[in-house]
Amino acid sequence: MTATTRKTTARRATGDHFEGAALSYLQSRGLRLVRANFLCRHGEIDLVMRDGQTLVFVEVRYRRSSAFGGALGSITTAKRRRLISAAHLWLAWHPHDARRPCRFDVLAFEGESVEWVRAAFEAA
Repeated sequence: MTATTRKTTARRATGDHFEGAALSYLQSRGLRLVRANFLCRHGEIDLVMRDGQTLVFVEVRYRRSSAFGGALGSITTAKRRRLISAAHLWLAWHPHDARRPCRFDVLAFEGESVEWVRAAFEAA
């Protein structure tokens, strides 16, 4: 195994760990899982969940510290565009969800803290 492969594998394991932690956190607050890791040509939505009748597209971010903008600061305009495009594809492929209210949430892990930002951004 090359150093690059080990680094990629470790990064994926860290991502899986925090996506699992995010799922548990949100389920304990009443949200229901619809789909984890929705992949499409526009990117990935970490979690698709329901909060009552609202469909929630969740981005999970982890940073060891708040240096360089932290977990929330790591969601760039380009990343938001990709998430919105992926959500449009989800809604096109799941027309029953297209009638539901939707929102984009972020679950940000920094060190030992977690912050849930409901309606972190809107689709323009």
